[in-house]
Amino acid sequence: MKKSPVKLFIVSFFVIVFISFVTVGANLTAEAETNHDQEASAEGESELVNLQLLGITDFHGYLEPENNHHGKLDTPDGQLTVGGAAYMATHLDRLEEGHSNSIRLSAGDDFSGWPFMVEVFKDEPTIEFFNALGLDLSVAGNHEFDRTAEFLEKHMMNGKCVGKPGRDMCFEDSTGEVFQGADYNYLSANIRDAQSGKLVLKPYEIKQIPDGKGGTIPVGFIGLTTPTTILGTTSFQEGALTADGLVESANRYTKELKELGVETIVTVVHEGGSDFHYYNQCKDPYGPVIDFAKEASPEIDAIVTGHWHASFNCSIEDPNGNPRPVVEGANHGKLISEINLMIDPETKDVVREKTTSTNHPVTRDVPKDPEIEQMVSYWKERSEEAGSEPVAKITGDLTRERSADGESTLANVAADAHYAAGKKGKKKPADFALTAESPLDGDLLYESGSNPADSDGTVLFREQFEAHGYANPVVNVTLTGAEIDQILEEQWRKESDGSVSFHPLAVSHNVRYAYDDSKPVGQRVSPEDVVINGKTLEPDRSYRVAALAYLIRNGDGYETFLEYKDPVRIQVDYWAFLDYLKAQEVIEPPKLNRVSSLN
Repeated sequence: MKKSPVKLFIVSFFVIVFISFVTVGANLTAEAETNHDQEASAEGESELVNLQLLGITDFHGYLEPENNHHGKLDTPDGQLTVGGAAYMATHLDRLEEGHSNSIRLSAGDDFSGWPFMVEVFKDEPTIEFFNALGLDLSVAGNHEFDRTAEFLEKHMMNGKCVGKPGRDMCFEDSTGEVFQGADYNYLSANIRDAQSGKLVLKPYEIKQIPDGKGGTIPVGFIGLTTPTTILGTTSFQEGALTADGLVESANRYTKELKELGVETIVTVVHEGGSDFHYYNQCKDPYGPVIDFAKEASPEIDAIVTGHWHASFNCSIEDPNGNPRPVVEGANHGKLISEINLMIDPETKDVVREKTTSTNHPVTRDVPKDPEIEQMVSYWKERSEEAGSEPVAKITGDLTRERSADGESTLANVAADAHYAAGKKGKKKPADFALTAESPLDGDLLYESGSNPADSDGTVLFREQFEAHGYANPVVNVTLTGAEIDQILEEQWRKESDGSVSFHPLAVSHNVRYAYDDSKPVGQRVSPEDVVINGKTLEPDRSYRVAALAYLIRNGDGYETFLEYKDPVRIQVDYWAFLDYLKAQEVIEPPKLNRVSSLN
């Protein structure tokens, strides 16, 4: 039977209304479920605990703002003026505002290096600064071992004095207190004593942060030091220390932390990388720490790095394919690296996808922290006083100007200073010294300079410090007479254009030798023309030679030095030179008669 058009309309109308009702109801239900899910997600995220990490690296004691390249940072908009301890303190405080859980850390090389202002006081001013900053922990970088592991642990960390307080170490700080050491720990999970095989420092530290529910969340920080520390030319510790691999050590102590119930783990690694881009970019990263990031345990949640004085902000996949931050914050106080970890208070582990990281420039458009500024001014004034102290007299100029045979008065005095240090070596003192040109940075002139404390013939502490040295240790090594002869031959080198260049070595006062430059390169010095302590060089005999670590490690291009054996570290070059000048009291410019030509 045919349906009535009216009935068909009525039926269609109610069908449409019914369908609309069902559709709207379904949409309302879906929307309600979506809103519920979003609210649950927001509620879940609000329960996450935020841990802020604020890291610096390779500060090297640069308390004062620098106006040379050390105070510049490349940006897409040109160079930015950055750095300075008092500015850094202000930036750290501002970055920490609004964060209830914040940890300040360093990726190493906090002290030791170059600034006279801190070096003259055995780097104690840097420790005072980091104590005032409230630093929570630091990995030991290679430069933390520029003296010895014992010095780091006993003096820098625990404030033990050797020598006379106020003269040799344990100086009075800007608050009037005698140096007591760091208020934080230095960590290294891979540097060991060569004799005992034991770690010289704690491998990790566990910090407890509130979970927001009356409990705490343990966070593990593993410190790792570049294995190049052992043969590095300032930290040179061959025979005294050994180094385990980075990945091996990280995985060992990550496993140990996990067994202790620690789920949030950070490695602070003094080993670097680079990508040749700007400080918050990561386009083509490379280097040891990048390899480390790809290989180290996926249980590690973040990696803070240093050592290469580079700047990058990367997210690199762990072995399980999950990204984690890998950041390096340049050097000399230019950047502060910030990482924010969001931690689930139930699992006590990081929700990796919510991690953020960025590098912040330490700009100078903020007020200086007044406490830190007073501290810097105090140490600057004290260093100026120390630098004005007379240490010796000279009767004429000591300069780097070379004679035709390659000698200079300053180089000869430096060789004598290294020899004097080498003779202090236990069991096997030096027979003589060899010195390259590299540690010579300035002349010592008889005529007085601009310092009011100076006078004709007076050598001031800062003058000698700036004339010689780059924080390299004098090392006694064993070489055969044949190897010594070959090293002397390596003063002459054939260049790619066929020419011959001359790179003279200085010898200590108890050595004489002659050469014949009419002969081919490699045949210019004969053993019978080399005399040490009045006796002709014997090719088969072993000799103890005092030389800087940079020289014996082929830094100056004398390859045969790498054949050395039985190295014994003696004394850092600055202090070896100072001790020699003080011991001599009055120094006459040495005659340039230690080397002669047979031609």
